[in-house]
Amino acid sequence: MRILHRKMSATFVHELRVTYAECTVGNHVYYARYLDYLEEARGEFFRHLKMPFLKLQGEETLFPVVEVQMRYKGAARYDDLLRVELWLTEAHRVKLTFASKILNCENRVLVEGQTTHVCTGLDDKPKRLPEGLLAALQPYLHQPKSAEHPQ
Repeated sequence: MRILHRKMSATFVHELRVTYAECTVGNHVYYARYLDYLEEARGEFFRHLKMPFLKLQGEETLFPVVEVQMRYKGAARYDDLLRVELWLTEAHRVKLTFASKILNCENRVLVEGQTTHVCTGLDDKPKRLPEGLLAALQPYLHQPKSAEHPQ
């Protein structure tokens, strides 16, 4: 795990290796497996913040995915070392939005994605993000491109 800093905002980095079980007969990663990679990276990110999902669940806080957007730009293959970069584009009230990239070892972007999550209790009812978590997320909150580079 590494943290990249860009213009005062941090990006969480998680590395993983493609297993044989994740590939099709054509030796490329099955498209839905990239969602697993993003989930793994988010789990490691929360663990890095010292707020693993199990701890949050014990505090009756969950983050179900309510929206996913993915753009596939290339294929990963068996035994490739991949880097998942993720950061937040939104973190307020009851909603978190993560942006992400999955890159290969040549630094080529294979997938760009975004997942939106709602903070809920175990009863599935929306609830406010815990204050401690909100504070821990702030360094990873990136401003939209238009705000970073005004015209």
